Amino acid sequence: MALYSKQVLAFLVIIGVVLPSVTLATEFIVGDASGWTTNFDYKAWARSKVFTVGDKLVFKYPVGKHNVFKVNDTAFHHCIIPPANEAFTSGNDTITLLTPGKKRYICGVGKHCARFGMKLLVKVVLPRHH
Repeated sequence: MALYSKQVLAFLVIIGVVLPSVTLATEFIVGDASGWTTNFDYKAWARSKVFTVGDKLVFKYPVGKHNVFKVNDTAFHHCIIPPANEAFTSGNDTITLLTPGKKRYICGVGKHCARFGMKLLVKVVLPRHH
């Protein structure tokens, strides 16, 4: 009986720690109503939000018109397109922010990144515990 009680207590503690961060996660539609598109100020869009570990970014766009690559700092600044097999291409790509730090995404179609500003940088922070 004591072992069972300890297991239940351990389970409740885990739920008490994990569940708040899961239930408080936010799903951000990148670009809001505009979605993932050319000629949109993603810098301003991201500046107005707080991205927390566990949140999700959803890139919405017409299939075949755009794509999404997760890139490093150099690729972000110079719009260097990674190999095509690394692209998200569903038109409804959901990326969960699993770790804190800066995360960078670009569109690899044509000159969408370099000429039309299809690049997103978000800073992800750890959840605040109350």
